[in-house]
Amino acid sequence: MVEKPAGGNGRPILEMSGIGKSFGGVTALSGVDFTLREGEVHGLIGENGAGKSTLMKIVAGVHGTYDGEMRIDGRPVRFRSARDALAAGIGMVHQELSIVPSLSVAENVFLGHQLTNGAGIVRWRAMAKEAKVHLARLGIDIDPGAEAGRLPLGLQQLVELGRVLFSGARIIILDEPTSALSPPEIERLFTVLRRLKAEGTSFIFISHFLEDVLAVSDRVTVFRNSRRIATANAAEVDKHWLIERMIGRGHQELEEALEGEVRLATPEAAPVVLEAEGLVRKGAFADVSLQVRAGEVLGLYGFMGSGQLEVAKTLMGKLVPEAGSIRIDGRPVRLSSTAQAKQAGIALVPESRRSMLFADEPVYKNISISILERIGKLLLDPAEERKIAQGHVDRLRIRPYSVEPPLRALSGGNQQKVALARWLTHLPKVLVLAEPTRGMDVGAKDDVVHIVRSLKAEGVGIVVASAEPETVMALADRIVVMRKGTITREFRNETVSKDRLLAAA
Repeated sequence: MVEKPAGGNGRPILEMSGIGKSFGGVTALSGVDFTLREGEVHGLIGENGAGKSTLMKIVAGVHGTYDGEMRIDGRPVRFRSARDALAAGIGMVHQELSIVPSLSVAENVFLGHQLTNGAGIVRWRAMAKEAKVHLARLGIDIDPGAEAGRLPLGLQQLVELGRVLFSGARIIILDEPTSALSPPEIERLFTVLRRLKAEGTSFIFISHFLEDVLAVSDRVTVFRNSRRIATANAAEVDKHWLIERMIGRGHQELEEALEGEVRLATPEAAPVVLEAEGLVRKGAFADVSLQVRAGEVLGLYGFMGSGQLEVAKTLMGKLVPEAGSIRIDGRPVRLSSTAQAKQAGIALVPESRRSMLFADEPVYKNISISILERIGKLLLDPAEERKIAQGHVDRLRIRPYSVEPPLRALSGGNQQKVALARWLTHLPKVLVLAEPTRGMDVGAKDDVVHIVRSLKAEGVGIVVASAEPETVMALADRIVVMRKGTITREFRNETVSKDRLLAAA
């Protein structure tokens, strides 16, 4: 392991020594040492399954059984629940949000500790007023009475951040806090973190966005294969240093997208498989026209709320446009449901894995569900289900290399691969990917790059809708940029950089 001089002078507030953890014989952590100082932001990076989230779940009380010792303020502790950790001043914002969609913004901010009077009656007005003040510190001006589930994903994430940030926690674990945020929102969040850090709050910042880690962290620790590989001052390293320690060499396509610019090579001769003309949906997008050719990856890029995700959902039948037309292989189609879209040859992997996966079911059932009618007209053949699923697990390098574990046992990136695997047995004409690499590490993103390129080579037309410039740069042959629901720029057969995409958005 490499240990460089650490930045900051704060005293150690959290110390972990020799931490080990296994799940069913599979090692998740092995002999890990980790220290967090008072008033610092400590970045944590590593591939999916490298161990970083497992370590943080130990800190947050989710996992109470492990080897080694954890100390808070120098005193040994062992939490048996998240409630124990919260009582000790530790809060965590998980990658998969725990917002209660049917409750108001204020109720979510005060979830678990509602304001009441002496008679135990909830003080709704006081909660709304204080929630508005709390969120204003994050730079958010929204109605505290609004239904949380109706907010854009990025705002939901900020509401959850507000809940934890203002719960009184001294140690706050942020798991992919910027994955659904636009650059202005990210900078607003960083401003808040820096202010709270100056007041003595300590943060552990888990992210696959290396620029974000370097921008906000005092120190950064790299995990690989269940071990801590290196810890360094963030100011003394760069993205290349981090990538090398995360995945080693040999990931040229993704490194180009992460560190520089890419050359778009747009196919012009292949037949058009998907064509949309003049699509309109009030409040989401207007006059959107685009084409996708067989074997082409079209990137739809824009900041959160720019309309690219709504366009993707329209192409899949999840949203119905108020005007415009869609054609598949030149034939007009009406897509008023996902079933109609599937019948027309369009498949979707949405931005939220929870909406299409079944956490308590084994991996093979999550993969085979889209082809059940093909492998058993009357009775299912579990052996055939497992055989097909195992082939995809091996091909996509889904870890662990087994089809039997329940989906919830897999890391977020590996769950996303399972979502992709659904459509690999019988290829669609068009595959729509909404935020396909959200919450994934560099290595898992690199796997997605190769999966998408293999599908492209087989003639599938692919639409990638994302607010991550690195994602569209790594995947797309042509990029359409959206802003406030309209197309502002198209890049084709030219060199494109992250700066140019951001400028167009």
